[in-house]
Amino acid sequence: MESLFKRWRAKRFFRREPATDQPINLTHKRIFILPTQRGMGFVVLILLLLLIAFVYNNNLAYLLCFLLGSVFFITILHTFKSLSGLTIYKGQATSVFAGESAGFDIYVNNPSPQQRVNLQLHLTEDVLFSLEPQQKQGITLYSPTQKRGWHSCEKIILSCTYPLGLFRAWSVLRFDFKALVYPKPLKDSVIFPESAGTQNQQGTAKTGNDEFYGLKEYQSGDSIRHIHWKAFAKGLGLFSKQYSGETFAELWLDYDAASGHDTEQRLSCMCRWLVDADKAGLHYGFILPNLRIEPSSGTVHFKKCLEALALF
Repeated sequence: MESLFKRWRAKRFFRREPATDQPINLTHKRIFILPTQRGMGFVVLILLLLLIAFVYNNNLAYLLCFLLGSVFFITILHTFKSLSGLTIYKGQATSVFAGESAGFDIYVNNPSPQQRVNLQLHLTEDVLFSLEPQQKQGITLYSPTQKRGWHSCEKIILSCTYPLGLFRAWSVLRFDFKALVYPKPLKDSVIFPESAGTQNQQGTAKTGNDEFYGLKEYQSGDSIRHIHWKAFAKGLGLFSKQYSGETFAELWLDYDAASGHDTEQRLSCMCRWLVDADKAGLHYGFILPNLRIEPSSGTVHFKKCLEALALF
């Protein structure tokens, strides 16, 4: 049993809790409660009634004053119990491009048979919700991003003013929560660079059994039927469909070939290439001054390259 002095030690109020990956259970140690503006007005009303009852020695005024006072103090308990016992879990963070809002998933569990109403989660905006008995609910909170790299989720505040709005109970939640922010791609499409490397294979004639492999840069003599018109319509250049067994030149997205006056502009250019190449279904390689990713395609390859840009 903690002593009263330890419960009221100064660091509980002025020293923030360390960030954690573990679920947070709301107990009396984590919940704070203070009167709201409405609650302070309610106190003034009680004091005025008490003064009137004293001046006029009116028993009915005394009765009304004590009745309102009992409601005031009972509300403290109900407001506290609206948060007490809840368990909050850390979920997943959504990776985004710079300038977009990163999403952080939070799960709130109500293990008690008591309904919890008028709950509020706050990160940058308020999210109102309620919990039924034995219910667990997931909520996504959004935080705007400005630059690439890791974006940390600052303090999350869970609060409640139930039942009369006279008091506000709240708890500050700090999770070790980070979202990866990719560079912001250029607004307009940029022509892909010329291939920095070529993978040569023994060419064979395409047969009906050959399967679609990817795209290659268009070369004089390629069949017009193999042209990838969607990529051409988007201004990405002229490409031909590649089938297994055919000779093709790999597309390399090279940092040295990116346009821009500084590092961030070059990374934005490369990010534009990645987005366009992925949409077009291209088979591409990726080169940074400290990293080389062999050519491939698909979502996993796309995210691997974006992560490299974000952490460059």
